[in-house]
Amino acid sequence: MSKYIFDDTHINWQKFGEFDNFRYCILDIDQANKVIDVIFKFAANDPIFLHRHCALNHTFVIHGEHHLYHANGELKEIRPVGSYKTSPADITPHRESGGDEGTIVLFSIRGTEGVMYEILDDDQNILAALGMQDFINLYEMNNQLVETA
Repeated sequence: MSKYIFDDTHINWQKFGEFDNFRYCILDIDQANKVIDVIFKFAANDPIFLHRHCALNHTFVIHGEHHLYHANGELKEIRPVGSYKTSPADITPHRESGGDEGTIVLFSIRGTEGVMYEILDDDQNILAALGMQDFINLYEMNNQLVETA
């Protein structure tokens, strides 16, 4: 069987704030059905900020290995390319990164218009909360940037 290489050069990757170790692209928002599809590109061996998922997430690893870490930095799980996982809302904070070559993961966030993600500091204090409207605003802003380019 052939191995496939995922070419991400035509994806409109966006930077989130001052964070350099991941990029994202919101693919679609279905507000009526409460579904947001986002593709994330995580840097190799460089975990992102502490956060928690407050909504159901379906993930599919498109490229590389998806690494998940406990809040204390200890490796929790490695998801290889091709892995599909359904994860219910979970208040357990964690970090994520790519393996040795980075990773690209599709997230399908489902079932709520409320808070979907909470971004935390190292003491687990909430720094920001992202909900449906935040994703809509990011999606619209990024699409306007593409149209004017």
